[in-house]
Amino acid sequence: MSNRRAFLRGATALAGAAALSLPRSAARAAGRPNILLFLVDDMGWRDCGAYGSTYYRTPAMDRLATQAMRFTDAYACPLCSPTRASILSGQYSARHGVTSASGHQPPQPPEQPLLAATAPANRPLILPESRNYLEPRQLTLAETLRDAGYRTAHLGKWHLGLTRPYWPEQQGFETAFHCHPDPGPPGSYFSPYGVVPDGEPTGQRRVGSITDGPAGEYITDRLTDEALRFLSRRDDRPFFLNLWHYGVHGPWGHKPAYTAGFAQLKDPTGRQGNPIMAAMLRSVDESLGRILGKLDELGLSDNTIVVFYGDNGGNTHSNTLEDVGEGTPKAATPQMQDWRKWAGNQPPTNNAPLRDGKGRLYEGGIRVPLMVRWPAQIAAGSQSAAVVGPIDLYPTLLDLCGVARPADQVIDGVSLTPVLRGSGPLAREAYFTWFPHLVPGVAVRQGDWKLIRRFEPRPEYEGLHELFNLRDDLGETTNLAAREPARVAALNALIDQFVKDTGALYPRPNPAYQAATTAPAAADPLTGLVARGCTFALAAGALQVTPTAATPFIGVGNVKLSGRLTLTIRLRGPAGDGQVQWKTAAQATFPAEGQVVTFRTTGGQAWQDLSLELPVEGPTGTIRIYLPGAGPTAIASLRFTAANGRKSWDFTTPVTR
Repeated sequence: MSNRRAFLRGATALAGAAALSLPRSAARAAGRPNILLFLVDDMGWRDCGAYGSTYYRTPAMDRLATQAMRFTDAYACPLCSPTRASILSGQYSARHGVTSASGHQPPQPPEQPLLAATAPANRPLILPESRNYLEPRQLTLAETLRDAGYRTAHLGKWHLGLTRPYWPEQQGFETAFHCHPDPGPPGSYFSPYGVVPDGEPTGQRRVGSITDGPAGEYITDRLTDEALRFLSRRDDRPFFLNLWHYGVHGPWGHKPAYTAGFAQLKDPTGRQGNPIMAAMLRSVDESLGRILGKLDELGLSDNTIVVFYGDNGGNTHSNTLEDVGEGTPKAATPQMQDWRKWAGNQPPTNNAPLRDGKGRLYEGGIRVPLMVRWPAQIAAGSQSAAVVGPIDLYPTLLDLCGVARPADQVIDGVSLTPVLRGSGPLAREAYFTWFPHLVPGVAVRQGDWKLIRRFEPRPEYEGLHELFNLRDDLGETTNLAAREPARVAALNALIDQFVKDTGALYPRPNPAYQAATTAPAAADPLTGLVARGCTFALAAGALQVTPTAATPFIGVGNVKLSGRLTLTIRLRGPAGDGQVQWKTAAQATFPAEGQVVTFRTTGGQAWQDLSLELPVEGPTGTIRIYLPGAGPTAIASLRFTAANGRKSWDFTTPVTR
C-alpha cells in the first residue's frame, strides 16, 4: 500500500493536465458503470419540489426524482466537512476525526492531540477538536476507483485540507478544479473570483486550481462548464465525477434577475420565501439539468449512476438580526444590505416540519435529500424510508460497480444495494451522528426512535437526553425520555458501544474547572424585546411601558417556536383594545391583512391575566404586541408556549428564562 500511495504522490496533476496512464483493460472488460456524485452545499431536506417545497423552482431535481430512488430518511452530518470526509472514507466522523467545518484552517501538526489535557477554568468539560484535514492515510473512494481503472475528477468545494498535501489531487483525483480557503466559494460567486496564484504575496491569498473566467461569470455555471468538458473528453475508462457545488452556501451570491422573479412569489404554506436562496437553487438546478442533458447527448445515461445529495441540513440561522446584530459593522456590509433588500430578516431557508437546522442534531440539521438513479437497475420513481448516510456511499458505489473493497480501509457504512435493487433491508442495527461542537452531543437512530445525548446541559434544551418517536413526531416536539427509561437505557448502550468501536474522542471533565465563586451577573431581562412607539423600564417588579406615539407596541424577535402559539400575559393599565400580530420566519414583512389576534384590557389597579391563541403556521418570526395607547401599562410576565417549547419573561425578578 505504501508503494502505491508513494506512486500517487508523484503522479498527481492539476486541472487541465493530461490524465494519468493507468491500466484500463479490467475496467473496459467489466463494462463498469460511470459515477456522478452531485453534492449541494447547505441544501435542506425540503429545499426542492421533489421533497415538498412549494416555493423553490427545481424542475431538474423534480424530474430526477421520477427517474431515481428517493430516500426520505437520508442523513448527513450537521456541518459540511464531516459529511465530505465520510463520503470519501466510508467512516463515521468519530473515526476519521473531521467533526466540524474547519478544513479552511491550517492543518494541525501530527503530534498535536485533538483532545487537550485541560481547558479554560470556566469550562467544565474538555471537548475534542476537529481534525482540519482528511488524513492522507485514508484509502479514499476516489483512490479505490482510480486503481480499478476509473478516471477521476473533483470539481468545486473541497474543505478537507487547506494546504497542498491534503488537496484532492493527493486523495485519488486525477483532475481537480478547486480553490482555498473554503468553506465558501473563492472570494466571490462571480468572476473575478479573487484567486491569487500560489506563492504571490497578498493580504488574503487564495490558492488552488480555479482560474478566473469572463467578468461576471457565475461559479455555479463555471463548475458546470468544467464538468461538461470532463464528460466530453474521449477516454475508454469509466469515470467518477465528484461535483461538489458551492451553492447554496454563503456568501450567497445570486443572479439578481432570478431573485427579482422569486421576490414576486409567495409560498402557499407560508414556510419558505427567501428569493436569494430560491435564485441560488435555480442555478444549481440548472447545473443538474445541463449535466443530465449532456449524459443523454453522449449516450452515457443508461450506464451512469447518478447520486444527488446534500451535505448538511438547511441553514436556518444566518443573516437574521440575531445572527448579524442590528447596528453591527457586519450589518452594514454591502452583502448584508443586499440580503436585507431581497430577504429582509429571513434566514436562508426553512426546514419545517423538521426542527431546527444546520449545526444541530435535530432532524432539520441532519436530514437531507438523497436520490440515486441508474436506469434499468434502480426502479424509477421509487422511494425508500431506509435510514442511510454518507458512510454508505463508499461501499454502495463499489458494490454497484463490481469493485472489491480495499482490505486496508475500515468502512463503517453498509451497501445500499439491497434497498436500491429491492432485494432486502439494510444489515444495520442503528445509525449514529457524532457532533462534539456548538451544542455538543451524539444522536442514535434505531427504527422510528431517535435519542440525542447531550454532553452538557443547556437552558434551551430539555435535559441531557431527548427521545423522540419520529414516526409520530417528525418535528421532535415531545421529549419522551422520562416516559421511556428502558428505551433510553438501550439506546444509550448502543451509543457507548459506538464510542468504543470508533475510538471517538469523548469529552472529559476539565481538571482546571472552577465553578464561579460569586453569583453570576443577572441576564438582561429585556433581551429579545424592543420598544416601538413607547419606552419601557423595569420598576416596582414589572415592565413599565409608557406610550410615546399613537400605536405603541412591544416587538418580540427570534421566538424560535413553531406552529400554534399560546401567549400568556399578566398586565394592568388603561382599559382599551390591543392586538397581537405576527409574521413567520418565511415572511419578509408583516402581511397587510390577517395574522392578528385582538384582546381587551379592563383597566384598574388589579392585575389581568390574558391567554391568547395565535394560529401560527410554521416557524414563528417576529411578534408585535400592540398595547392600548391611553396611558402607561405595567407587565408582570410574558410567556409564549408551543408544541416544541416555550419562551418567557418574568419581570418580577431580574431574570430572563
